[in-house]
Amino acid sequence: MRKNMLTTALLLALPTVSVAQDYSDMVRFEVLPGWRTPAGDHISAVKITLAPGWMTYWRAPGEAGIPPQFSFSSNSAISSITPHWPVPHVFDDAGLRSIGYYDGVIFPFTVAAGGIAGDIPLTGELTIGVCEEICIPVTFAFDTVLPQVGAHDAAITDALADSPLTRSEANVGDVTCAIEPISDGLRMTTQIDVAQLGASEFVVVEPSDPRIWVSQADVGREGATLSATVEMVHPSGQPFAFDRSGVRITVLGGDGQAIDLQGCTAD
Repeated sequence: MRKNMLTTALLLALPTVSVAQDYSDMVRFEVLPGWRTPAGDHISAVKITLAPGWMTYWRAPGEAGIPPQFSFSSNSAISSITPHWPVPHVFDDAGLRSIGYYDGVIFPFTVAAGGIAGDIPLTGELTIGVCEEICIPVTFAFDTVLPQVGAHDAAITDALADSPLTRSEANVGDVTCAIEPISDGLRMTTQIDVAQLGASEFVVVEPSDPRIWVSQADVGREGATLSATVEMVHPSGQPFAFDRSGVRITVLGGDGQAIDLQGCTAD
């Protein structure tokens, strides 16, 4: 059977779990085995339970935080895994702005498993940051099986329902991005035609190239137009070609609201 090896910086985990040290007083992991879809994909999730007052980070952790890192291997012909991120919280972390989850979170994911018959074995490693007054990177090794016969799980369904709104669901109009060079990279100002998302709004910009550093957004609003300006620095330390179609823009508002936008057009 073919051996596949995939890596991603997105948070997925499928324990049975072993760790180099015992962190069970801070964090516990549990796989929710989920179900196989009629198309043959598998819907599953990992449940992370944190000690009261502890937190972990979203895929883009903000100014302070440890982004999740995950790798896995399987002897099945898995082509990809798509995570589904519940709406995170924005909070101050030692004077810095961070994005993540307090006390616990469930991350659903879809395994592209069309054509695979039977159970799906997976092994790998997951590293996340767990934080209270300090942050501790914790690495878990896992070895598990996604069963061919499964059942719909209300916890997974609820977590899927907590995903950000799409562009159409949020009635978003134009999304434009103006780019200008700076000494060590680019400055991007995005303007989004969208109704106000709560009393406070926070914007996260994720370029398609994960090596690019992005500053915290300077956010403003005039009527129905939300604007956000970030600076981006490439490892080369020079201005670079920017792919507007690949940028991911997330608008986070109060009361657990969010909008996930893919791509922007020239201003």
